[in-house]
Amino acid sequence: MSPAADAPEPLPGAPVPAPSGLGAPARTPHPIEVESYRILRERLGDRLDGLGPLSRAVTERTVHSVADVAFGETLLLDEDALVAGREALLAGAPLIVDTRMAAAGITARETIVPLADPRAAERARATGSTRSDAAFRLAAADHPDGAVWAIGNAPTALFALLEEVAAGRVRPALVVGLPVGFVGAAESKAALHRSGVPSLTNRGERGGTPVTVAAIHALLFHREPGAPSA
Repeated sequence: MSPAADAPEPLPGAPVPAPSGLGAPARTPHPIEVESYRILRERLGDRLDGLGPLSRAVTERTVHSVADVAFGETLLLDEDALVAGREALLAGAPLIVDTRMAAAGITARETIVPLADPRAAERARATGSTRSDAAFRLAAADHPDGAVWAIGNAPTALFALLEEVAAGRVRPALVVGLPVGFVGAAESKAALHRSGVPSLTNRGERGGTPVTVAAIHALLFHREPGAPSA
């Protein structure tokens, strides 16, 4: 028997390598997930009309992640930015996330967690900033061009990244900025939307790691109509 024949079958819904040349992982959704998507599409109704393929995929998957149809109404979607971000991810661009929880949730790609950098705590103490702020400034120096950045928890990380962008020190392929909270979250997302940086964000205080992970998975798992399946 060949090694491939001995390999265990993947669990339902688990990502598996895509066919050669496609770059994107393929997955087989569980029947419960299929029914869940049917329900959410019915509830979203015509709010999905007119959305580009990736904008629709992001809307559906983020809504699904929190079981909150109203969350879809807050999204600020830019199809061209999502296309650029997806292409960067599939080409192997660094994916930088703000929490270990996000890193654990993103099952299809390796991630970089700047908070794990021991220099972050030292810089935060020296500058009086938060560790998230310090960590993202260090990460910006390490990954100045073409990375995808995903922030679902720390508004200070998003503000720091935007300051690095404004100073010309970092040029992201895409910023997924969906931090949650009552202090700074809405303001940081509004600043991201105004910045002109290729981005996916939303209005208001809602956000978080689950929707951020869902948005990244929407980009990674999206498959063009007619593409062969693994």
